[in-house]
Amino acid sequence: MANSAPSKKDRRASRERLREEREAQARRAKLRGRVLIGGALVAVLAVAGGIGLYVSQPSADEEAAGKPFVQPANTTGKDGIVIPYGKADAKNVLSVWLDPRCPYCAGVEIGLGKTIKEQADAGTYRAEYHFATFLDKAIGSGKGSKRAANALGAAVNEGPEKFMEYLQVLYRNHPAKETDDKFGSTATLLDLADQVPGLRTPAFNKAVKELTYMPWVEKVGQAFYDQNMQGTPDVSIDGKKLTVNSGQGIDSITPDAFKKLIADNLKP
Repeated sequence: MANSAPSKKDRRASRERLREEREAQARRAKLRGRVLIGGALVAVLAVAGGIGLYVSQPSADEEAAGKPFVQPANTTGKDGIVIPYGKADAKNVLSVWLDPRCPYCAGVEIGLGKTIKEQADAGTYRAEYHFATFLDKAIGSGKGSKRAANALGAAVNEGPEKFMEYLQVLYRNHPAKETDDKFGSTATLLDLADQVPGLRTPAFNKAVKELTYMPWVEKVGQAFYDQNMQGTPDVSIDGKKLTVNSGQGIDSITPDAFKKLIADNLKP
């Protein structure tokens, strides 16, 4: 017996499924990334070699507009774009680039942050933290990367130890997905700061609420492009890049494996 032709209802349902699949494919393609256009990387959301490559065009931030530039205490470099931790005369330098919304950065900080602090305290190296803020733009919306960086500026203004503790707290409570703009909430950033004893000073609260360091955040974020960085997290010792992602999701390599990498690559 011959099959009957599909009904109008079935054809409509088929077209709807096809439309939904095409839209899903378009969304996946967008998340996988864009190509190099005119020399500028835009909205690359991909994973290569265990690194979250999230790069986009820099753009001016309306939340920084009209505010005076204020450099947080305890920062170094031109305009204070580097947050150092450890002994100033340390022979070796560990450079760490992170974006607050990047889950792979969270994996590195959760897995290795304590070890980095311990080794910096011991004088093995001086850790220098740099922050990228491209995810706000790459995702297409949101303020979490820049607002979290502003809060981290407020934390380092209170002291290097406070910064290191707050950095750990933020990443232990990081958004599970880049598209979650959890850190765009001032209330969330302040609530998480309660987990760092002594951090919630009037100055810290004011800086987070009023976005005091946002012009500084703009300069911090711009340095990512100026130094031709390609993604986060990026960790290097004395200029030599280290692979710190385990290859298992966002998880980092183990602390012992990290210590061996450091020992093998320190200056003689």
